Amino acid sequence: MATVELIMPKMGESIMEATILKWHKQPGDSVKPDETVLEIATDKVDTEVPSTAGGVIEEILYNVNDVVPVGAVIARIKTDADQPLSQSAYTASPKVQETYFEQEGKSKIKETAAIVEEIKNIQPAVSRTQSENGNTNRFYSPLVLNIAAGEGVSMAELENIPGTGNEGRVTKKDILQYVSDKKSGRMKSRDSIARSPEPEAVNQKGEMMIPISRVEQSIALTTYSGNVEIIEMDRMRKLIAEHMVRSKHTSPHVTSFTEADVTNLVMWRDRVKKDFEKREGTKITYTPLFIEAIVKCIKKFPLINSSVDVDKIIIKKDINIGMATAMPSGSLIVPVIKNADQLNLVGLAKQVNNLADNARNNKLRPDDTQSGTFTLTNVGTFGSLMGTPIINQPQVAILAVGAIKKRPVVVETPHGDSIAIRHMMYLSLSYDHRIIDGSLGATFLTAVANELENFNGEREF
Repeated sequence: MATVELIMPKMGESIMEATILKWHKQPGDSVKPDETVLEIATDKVDTEVPSTAGGVIEEILYNVNDVVPVGAVIARIKTDADQPLSQSAYTASPKVQETYFEQEGKSKIKETAAIVEEIKNIQPAVSRTQSENGNTNRFYSPLVLNIAAGEGVSMAELENIPGTGNEGRVTKKDILQYVSDKKSGRMKSRDSIARSPEPEAVNQKGEMMIPISRVEQSIALTTYSGNVEIIEMDRMRKLIAEHMVRSKHTSPHVTSFTEADVTNLVMWRDRVKKDFEKREGTKITYTPLFIEAIVKCIKKFPLINSSVDVDKIIIKKDINIGMATAMPSGSLIVPVIKNADQLNLVGLAKQVNNLADNARNNKLRPDDTQSGTFTLTNVGTFGSLMGTPIINQPQVAILAVGAIKKRPVVVETPHGDSIAIRHMMYLSLSYDHRIIDGSLGATFLTAVANELENFNGEREF
């Protein structure tokens, strides 16, 4: 008999952890090669993990809802082989579990403190305590936050833990040492300080300042009166909510608006859509036409295709366009068209349709939603004329297109102005005002509108 270790697979270049949703097999169950053992989730995408060998499940090492790093052993399988088998192609470096959280920490905001930060922004009179080093915006890796939550360590305690990591950041070693000291009683004085009632204070205007802990407590004790129905958020809705709040906390949003006369584009699509589907085997929607225009303008204004890392601007050379797609549940997911600038219109149409179909049928791979550099959302699909989209972090801009409507407009010609019925559409661009000024944002948006207005109605597909 030999034992094979089932490893948490690496499902994308930037995916370093996954959440266990369901075990299809339990200890003692037999399993065949490539048979599904469990379901996992990364961000918004669910996927199945197959067995790498045939045999009997000997041991399961993680429970449902556990967050597991890539490369970790999640189960062991007894096989009939005479010699021990290798761990499979999914095996990662032994140091993956120890190092990946520290590598990812720089790009993640301490999500556990999001509620406290929201309170600070809403209530200016709330007092803001500082840690001993004066830093009120310390970053914590997901591993540190998970350990803290599991051990009952509050954010007030975390703020007071001396960090030995880069720039004083709390590491796994630091939090484990703190928990050990706390359990042994050596951290009693520090713990009592962190949890002690905060005194009343007044600001310079003589107004009473409410301690943060009291505001948090009041939120936790919220009651609901009247005839209400309370619905628990599902996993995807929680992820979307956290992502949206994090984006608003990260980027100062500015939204610019314009409109475009897309009559030529609409008439061209109506003329060729039957022949296009017959020849290419896929439908031609408006989305690939919009993406084509966006790509052309990104090449003219590359700063739109970037991200921010503290005080550094990272301009992306790859143009990966995310497209917000509605799922049957009503939630939105953003599959990404990689290297969209290298695809012609037919290639874009096929990519758009394949990703949209996979999203609606829950068949997206984890890597399909990664590495986006700019996002398009079509609010017109639901009948909206325009919208104010929220930036998909860590990107710095997102474009929303509204419903195409026929309207009477003034048309300027060399022979004079006239009023005509035209197909009109509103566009709105939300952008990160830390690095995208109003002039650049408006110029880029106008450039996209011009590309759509000047669409060649005689072009071949």
